[in-house]
Amino acid sequence: MTYRPPTPYAPPHRRPSLPPGLRPSRRRPRLTRRGRVALLLGALAAVAVAVAVALPLLLTRDEPAVEQPRAFLVPEGRRAGQVYTSVDRALGLPEGTTRKAATASATALPLPAAAGGNPEGYLFPATYPVLDATTPEGLLRFMADTAAKRFGAARIAEGARAHGMSVYETVIAASIVQAEADNPEDMAKVARVVHNRLARGMALQMDSTLNYALGRSTVDTTVEDTRLRSPYNTYEHKGLPPTPIGNPGDQAVDAVIRPADGDWLYFVTVTPGDTRFTADYAAHQVNVAEFNANRGAENG
Repeated sequence: MTYRPPTPYAPPHRRPSLPPGLRPSRRRPRLTRRGRVALLLGALAAVAVAVAVALPLLLTRDEPAVEQPRAFLVPEGRRAGQVYTSVDRALGLPEGTTRKAATASATALPLPAAAGGNPEGYLFPATYPVLDATTPEGLLRFMADTAAKRFGAARIAEGARAHGMSVYETVIAASIVQAEADNPEDMAKVARVVHNRLARGMALQMDSTLNYALGRSTVDTTVEDTRLRSPYNTYEHKGLPPTPIGNPGDQAVDAVIRPADGDWLYFVTVTPGDTRFTADYAAHQVNVAEFNANRGAENG
C-alpha cells in the first residue's frame, strides 16, 4: 500500500447523517441499575485493597508510646523522713532506699554549709513530675535545687539580714512557723512571736520542736515532754533549734522576713480557727485553760 502523508486540506470529519426532523441528542449515557451496582462494587473493592495494603504498614510502624509523667506532691511542712517514705512509695522502692540516698556522697544535694549535709528544710514543697526512670537521687536533687532557687532570692537574703538572721536560720524559723500556725493568716503573727522571744532572750517553748525530736505530731504536751534531753527542746534551750523541723513553703518564709506588727509573746489555738495572741502571761494562762477544757471535752 502506498503511504500518503496527511494533508491539511483533507475534508473535515462529519457526523453521520440523521433522518430529516431528528436532532443529535446531547444527553449523557445513563447507567442501568445493574451498571450502578457493578460500579459501586468496584469502588468498594478498590478501597478494600487500599486498606489491606496500608494496614500492615500502620501496625508495624515503630513508634513507641510517650510516657506521661505522674504528679508527686510534697505538702508544706512535711518532714524529710515523711518525704523519703513518700518517694519510696511513688517510685516503688524498698522502704529506706530514699533515706540512704539522701545522705550518700554520690547524691551531692545542693545544701548550704550550715546544713551539715542534712536536707531537712530544703526538700521544697511542690508538685514534681515522676517517670518510671526517675531515681530518688534525681528527685531529691530536684527538690533541693528548687529550694536553693527559692531561698536564694535577694528579697529573702535582705529580709534575713534585717532581722539579724542568716538565710539558713530564716528557714529554721519558717519551719517552726509552718508547724505552729493554725492557718496561713496566722503565720505572720506566729513569726512575730518568734522574733519577739528571740529578741528578749526568751526560750521559744514551741511544742512543734519537741514533736520533731520525738518523731510525732500532737497538740498535747506534758511536763515530762518539756524535760526531754534534746537540742530540739526549746523549753530547755534558748534560741533556734539546730536545723529546720520540716520543709516550709513560701508563705512561711515570707512571714519570717515580713512578720506582723505586735508585741505578742504567747499564743495558743483554743479551737481550730481561733488562735489567740497576747503579751500578757496571765491572759495567756486563761487561754490555755480554755484550750485544756476543750481538749478534755473532746477526749471525754
